[in-house]
Amino acid sequence: MRREFRRSAFALGHLTLLPISAAVGVTIAMTTSFVAKPAIAQTTVTPAPETALAGDKTRTRFVIGLEKSTEFQVFALANPNRVIIELPDVKLQLPTLTGTVPVGLISSIRGGLSAPGKMRVVIDVTSPVIIEKSVLEKGRDPSKPARLVLEIVPADSALKSAQGKKLLVGTPPAGLGATGIQPPLPRPALRPEARAKDSFKQTIVIDPGHGGHDSGATKYGTVEKEVVLAFAMKLRQKLEQTGRYRILMTRDSDRFVELDERRAFADRSEAALFIAVHADYAGSNASGATIYSLRDSMAKDLMRSAKGEVKNAVLSKRETKDVEKMPESDGGAIKGILADLAMREVAKSKDNTKEFSEAVVSTMGESTTLMNNPDREANFRVLKSAKMPSVLIELAYVSNRADAANLKSDTWREKVANSIQRAVDNYFSRHVARLAE
Repeated sequence: MRREFRRSAFALGHLTLLPISAAVGVTIAMTTSFVAKPAIAQTTVTPAPETALAGDKTRTRFVIGLEKSTEFQVFALANPNRVIIELPDVKLQLPTLTGTVPVGLISSIRGGLSAPGKMRVVIDVTSPVIIEKSVLEKGRDPSKPARLVLEIVPADSALKSAQGKKLLVGTPPAGLGATGIQPPLPRPALRPEARAKDSFKQTIVIDPGHGGHDSGATKYGTVEKEVVLAFAMKLRQKLEQTGRYRILMTRDSDRFVELDERRAFADRSEAALFIAVHADYAGSNASGATIYSLRDSMAKDLMRSAKGEVKNAVLSKRETKDVEKMPESDGGAIKGILADLAMREVAKSKDNTKEFSEAVVSTMGESTTLMNNPDREANFRVLKSAKMPSVLIELAYVSNRADAANLKSDTWREKVANSIQRAVDNYFSRHVARLAE
């Protein structure tokens, strides 16, 4: 969706919406990067002598002017296809992209502050791509800025050129060979710790249920708050050992955390995935694991809330007042765009939750007993997040003697944690690919 504004910029607190025809070619586009908080705030940039955007569908060169040499990260996201550049808060200038016709593989560009002290550039691309080159070139003259040079090529052509070449020994990048992703080029073998340091990491929040004064279910000497914490620690270990994820926990000790704070913690952490861990209680004959996601009716309520209450769901109080002061045509257009973005993000999270819960059912079924129809929906309060895929896993029943013994077994926890780690790997292999530098 594109909407034309007058040629003035509208300041909304930390958010500034620039006109579509602005010199740096900024656009407002409906992607997952622009939801819940108006994600990338547009900022004033200073001129740089060397920016460039050129090429065709087989190779596109993209050059950003920077005020100084700095560290950066570059990676790609799928659905929609785009390239992300993360930088410290530096002054920069983006190449100009005029009109709506793509230049080579690039269809739109935008950039600004994504958080205090952090700059992000989002490059929308017309198809899955590989970054064949990403290098920071220092200016020869101290008075001239540095340049960040990227060259991107279509993913399918990059893989064809790599066919027939012997891959170097080492752990293959996550997702190589999976369908529907942006595959990485072959890379030199690295030690696991070096690969972990070199990789972009998705943030995952693990939420062990109960804690402190809330013991949860108890039977056969098995206390839910204790066994789910022990399992969550094991799962964290398994995920961190891959080197692909940044793992946070709502609690890592015997303390109580309010349900709303658990969900808010995941939102503040900008998590890509939320996994709540519990143990169930019923009659002694009930056994096995169950994976819950948010009930469809509640997910639809979240979508309606995102659409109808955009002032509260997307804008701060100050930003809301600024929008209300605008002419009706401008303010209404902005609120309409933000509402559409918020609703789109909820729908995307719902679809991704379904995909992840199915992956968990598939892999957990290889390591432990599952309940009949284990992929279920419920209105668990902790799952009511519009920002990320969220599931609640009931590992087993403390009310079943065999299940209770499993929950306290290191061998069983190891086996089941391994299976959930595989589910996480399978899920992200379809969504994110690490790019060669």
